Amino acid sequence: MYVQSTNIAIPKTISWHDKPVETGIYKIPTPKAIYLGKTGVKNDFIGDTKVHGGTHKACYLFSTDHYPYWKKLYPDLDWNWGLFGENLTINGLNETQVMVGAIYKVGNALIQITQPREPCFKFGVKFGSQDIISKFIAHGFPGTYAKVLEEGYVETNATLKLVDEPDRSLSVKQLFQLIFSRNKNADLLDIAINNDALPSKLKTILSR
Repeated sequence: MYVQSTNIAIPKTISWHDKPVETGIYKIPTPKAIYLGKTGVKNDFIGDTKVHGGTHKACYLFSTDHYPYWKKLYPDLDWNWGLFGENLTINGLNETQVMVGAIYKVGNALIQITQPREPCFKFGVKFGSQDIISKFIAHGFPGTYAKVLEEGYVETNATLKLVDEPDRSLSVKQLFQLIFSRNKNADLLDIAINNDALPSKLKTILSR
């Protein structure tokens, strides 16, 4: 896996139920390296810090592999890296193989995989239809958030090198399906709840 593009948000105000809402989902590629900080990417705009940014969502990664699928469904969008709101567009990222809790070295930073992205209304606004949310969930390849264990700069073409991986874990795709499935797999649920990489809020939701 390697970094195809580094992306930073352009602050934008959208309309939701006739009310202005600021969002950082409109990201564009940057020619310079970006700095991954403990609670977010430096100079990256975050519209709602309650659900974005912070320790367990400091950086969002999305795969180049999924771009062709969505481009066929939404060909009229302004397609460029960062379209899904990711800070790092990763070539070769596969959610069925990337494990929650795995630690990677990328550039000068050390990151840990924490949780998949759960789409919200802002995602729907950007794609021009709230139907994208159910389609995104059904497709099952959401990208992943990461915790920054060691801050540092990351530039295009930087390789993601696996440093450590939990002996007992589940993949990003498995966790994503677990979050949205009505009948949850008991074994996977136990693994998720006992995974130290997951934020306590998500563990509480799953334990219910």
